[in-house]
Amino acid sequence: MSDKIGHECGIAAIRLLKPLDYYIEKYGSPSYGLDKLTLLMEKQYNRGQDGAGAAVIKLDMPPGNPYIFRTRSASENPLVDVRNRLLEPFVSAFNKNPKNYNDGKWVKDNLLFAGELMLGHLRYGTYGSSGETFCHPFLRQNNWMTRNLVLAGNFNLTNNNEMFEMLVELGQHPRNRTDTVVVMEKIGHFLDEAIDAIFRKYKSKGLEHTKITNCIINELDLNMVLRKATRAFDGGYVMAGMLGHGDLFVLRDPAGIRPAFYYHDDEIVVVTSERPQIQTALDVPLDNIREIDPGHALIVKKDGLVLHEKINEGVKKLPCSFERIYFSRGTDQDIYKERKALGFSLVKRVLKSINYDIENTVFSYIPNTSETAFYGLIDGLYAYSSEQIKRAIENKESQSKINKLLSVRPRVEKLMYKDGKLRTFITADEDRTDLVAKVYDTTYGVIKPTDTLVVIDDSIVRGTTLKRSILRILDRLGMKKIIVVSTAPQIRFPDCYGIDMSKMGDFVAFEAAIKLIHEKGKNELLNQVYQAAIDDEDKAPKDSVNEVKKIFESLLTDEISEKITQIVTPENMNAEVEILYQSIGGLHKACTNHKGDWYFTGDYPTPGGNRVANRSFINFIENKNKRAY
Repeated sequence: MSDKIGHECGIAAIRLLKPLDYYIEKYGSPSYGLDKLTLLMEKQYNRGQDGAGAAVIKLDMPPGNPYIFRTRSASENPLVDVRNRLLEPFVSAFNKNPKNYNDGKWVKDNLLFAGELMLGHLRYGTYGSSGETFCHPFLRQNNWMTRNLVLAGNFNLTNNNEMFEMLVELGQHPRNRTDTVVVMEKIGHFLDEAIDAIFRKYKSKGLEHTKITNCIINELDLNMVLRKATRAFDGGYVMAGMLGHGDLFVLRDPAGIRPAFYYHDDEIVVVTSERPQIQTALDVPLDNIREIDPGHALIVKKDGLVLHEKINEGVKKLPCSFERIYFSRGTDQDIYKERKALGFSLVKRVLKSINYDIENTVFSYIPNTSETAFYGLIDGLYAYSSEQIKRAIENKESQSKINKLLSVRPRVEKLMYKDGKLRTFITADEDRTDLVAKVYDTTYGVIKPTDTLVVIDDSIVRGTTLKRSILRILDRLGMKKIIVVSTAPQIRFPDCYGIDMSKMGDFVAFEAAIKLIHEKGKNELLNQVYQAAIDDEDKAPKDSVNEVKKIFESLLTDEISEKITQIVTPENMNAEVEILYQSIGGLHKACTNHKGDWYFTGDYPTPGGNRVANRSFINFIENKNKRAY
């Protein structure tokens, strides 16, 4: 991706099912759990570099002894910082008390983060403030063990204001309006309510208060708590929580927008945002790793019972396709195949654009997650060449023609390089612009003036980096034409489920559509959509309709692509420029089980998405540069 986009966050949760002595004896280390937690976080570092945090709970600690520990960091290297804080007590103990280091009870009693429940989080802040206090996990504290809640997640709620007002109506006084606080206090409220009910039940029977606590631990119905707390949530989310007494849960939204995977055996329970990380950290077969179903929660009770339970009624399953195209690591075997398929599906359109002249075409990619799709494109080109040779033989063409076909192979070159560590801490805007424009560099001397260059990118969102940097740099190579191919369709609509893409005016496809509307003299359509979007805000949320779709329905996909080409092409370019996009059909064929395509079609999985699209358009018309939800 040439344009920078904020990712959604990442989580990692671990529950050790055996005493610490077990892991010391088998794996030779009392920090086994933390080693795995930090490894899982490191392997998901692509999901968040703004901050990191981790929390640990120790089971069955006597009253008066701390049992919940947390550390968070928003430093330049937050994950390294958090890892060092987690493991420093173990390193110190190994150096100062080597005999006690292998005593599980001593370790648990004396080392800060030696516990059985662990929750890690990687933050990629989409909006709002930054800093350590804004990093997950968050903690809701109480002297009652069962009422302590540690929460971290990967989520955005489209109806956060509505949820806030619900808390106020309950009599609460939330300290701020952030969705994290709203989620935590909503769950906390129904947790308190469930605990109160169990307490009153046994209080009326004359049971001692200390014994009632054990009854609460045994009878607490987390399914009911989560169901009540989240039934009005509108958004994409994976929420992970730990209760002070030792219950753990990870909850996924009903549409399955955000991902979550888990593995468990008799030693350990592990939950992560991505699947390959579990394979790497625990060295377990792919088939043993499960996906948390949409609308379900993985619940691990204090006694180690592992449950996979339905929490919310399912809606149409629409896991995020952009997750597959760009955000997730391509080491997952399914994602790898899907990205190759995205590239393969573009072959026919590319061949048509180069007039089937493979001999005078160079194929490359912008160095990021488009690399795998590039391999798929090349596979498709080889398949085309093989078919041409086969057909020539069947048609008994001349040997010279067959030899010519045999000699032609796609010319593959590595042309674009990114100075990933280049930072732009410069005060002057003009200087910063120049620096950004030179973040990329290219390979010289491999392109001929008669060549066409096909360069594949995973997606084109704003088009600014193409215009300011990439196309200008590539033009120095002296080819006759540059074709930029996006493995994703045109991004037309905002996201509101965890990815930083809520300002519709930033999208080059939307910019192109607006320009075409003006050129065609259809300005009245914009007024109509604007008024319909305003009227939509007075409807019940469930009745909300994406009015902005009408703008794109009035235009052809190809003419939008042509206009995008004009927008992103710098002045004084020598080479001709063409922008090609993936089709919706190609996307669905490649990402068969992940058809959440609202970025491209405007078909949102929740009513809140429609409302966000309308609000984003209203903000655009009213020239308000702010978040749409």
